[in-house]
Amino acid sequence: MTAPMTMNRLIHAAVRRDLDRLDAALGQVSDGDRARAAELARAYANLRLELTHHHEGEDTHIWPMLERAGVSPELLRAMEAEHHAMADALAETSAAMTRFSDTASATDAAAARASVGRTRAVVDRHLAHEEDELEPALRPHLGTPEWKAVEKKLRAVSPGVGGRFFAWLTDGIPTTTGRSSARSSRPPWSRS
Repeated sequence: MTAPMTMNRLIHAAVRRDLDRLDAALGQVSDGDRARAAELARAYANLRLELTHHHEGEDTHIWPMLERAGVSPELLRAMEAEHHAMADALAETSAAMTRFSDTASATDAAAARASVGRTRAVVDRHLAHEEDELEPALRPHLGTPEWKAVEKKLRAVSPGVGGRFFAWLTDGIPTTTGRSSARSSRPPWSRS
């Protein structure tokens, strides 16, 4: 059985997509191409920003709500520990991407690509754990007043931040598939 498409799974898919793109691009970049190195560093910085924002929202709003609802404190502590491990991996890759952006060397591109691979392994473990264990624990609470209050907090962003988020989220999604799921989860200010 296929799990239902949720905003969480759309975000996870966007993270995986960008890590795949970054890995491929770092494998093809020409030695000395400073413009491309800068573009890839900017793309990585945006990915890191979006993933960090997503996990901060979970840590600040979703995990406390789930703990009050009786979800396993051990599971929630594991999620938080995985977020810390991802933050460390993302910081390592950020340093590698900065070095690559500064030098545009093939050697630093290869080092950045290796770092992306290590980060990808940490991120994949967490995303799979969250999808397999945490989402089923969350599902019974969707639609409750407590969940609606959390959603309201998560959606409390400026139109500019929300617009950039949805542009990132839906990049590359065919209009006949995931975009309808993304639209149904958009905050009220972004509905057309």
